[in-house]
Amino acid sequence: MIDTIELKYSVGALLYSPALNAKLADSILQGKFGDKYSVALCLEDTIAGDMVQTAEAQTAETVRRLYEASQTRDITLPKFFIRVREPEQMPRIYEKIKPYAKILTGFIFPKYSVSNAQAYHEQLLRLNAHASQKLWMMPIIESSDIVEPLTRNELLGQIREQVDSMREFVLNVRVGGNDFCNQFGVRRHYDETIYDILPIAQLLGDILTFFSRDYVVSGPVWEFFASANDEWRRGLRNELKMDKLNGFIGKTVIHPKQIPIVNEMLKVSCKDYEDACAILNWDSSGLQVGKSFGGERMNEVRTHYNWARKIVLLSELYGVI
Repeated sequence: MIDTIELKYSVGALLYSPALNAKLADSILQGKFGDKYSVALCLEDTIAGDMVQTAEAQTAETVRRLYEASQTRDITLPKFFIRVREPEQMPRIYEKIKPYAKILTGFIFPKYSVSNAQAYHEQLLRLNAHASQKLWMMPIIESSDIVEPLTRNELLGQIREQVDSMREFVLNVRVGGNDFCNQFGVRRHYDETIYDILPIAQLLGDILTFFSRDYVVSGPVWEFFASANDEWRRGLRNELKMDKLNGFIGKTVIHPKQIPIVNEMLKVSCKDYEDACAILNWDSSGLQVGKSFGGERMNEVRTHYNWARKIVLLSELYGVI
């Protein structure tokens, strides 16, 4: 059984798909997305209001097909999540997939804030009371109420209290990118990162400050998956580099071509790996500081210990370059 901390780090590249996608099960079963990714079926922004019932029915069909295949074939399914529109949808969609819910990892809560947190929590706790295995939650911090700088810290503190109250069920904390950009009427191109948009960078920094010390926080979605000379790939790598530097782990993706790039960027460098191993296995006597593996920087046990733990865990899940 995978350790809880490893499970939280292993969400990795989370592929969003509209719940109406009738081809998703076939693509997963045919191995088109590789073997290191997670999936989110979206019943929220990607689905028109008059298509919700159809999307719920297709969700049940997708889950059924994957579950039945897993019972008759030697396959490894990705971690599987459902992004709901509202808390009240959770019991309804769960009832539809209940016979196949063994493959469900959990639910994603969009626009998570103080106003709806309790409702989401209550529904999740009710489902967990009867579920055959633990159902996790991944709240998305993207609501418009935290954009206002005069009240942001107070509200983020209240949201943090809500998340803390469900700590044992929180797999990742996720952040909005497009929702925040929409508030300011801005959009990045493939030669820019979200960190170039100053108001959004400040928002993301505040969210990381409140959550990343105690939770795995995943990076915002990258929109590009094609360009004339594949410049989008370089753009995604640049943003992932900034994600990693700032403490984000994993990424929301909207196209299968993005998955291998995210996985590659989640690997750790050989120098980082060697330094992390040295720090975690440091001789407890004498000096607590020394040269790095390559002789280029300082390793200090007390100040680099948390970084080292993260590096070793990422190396075990995604590999070493």
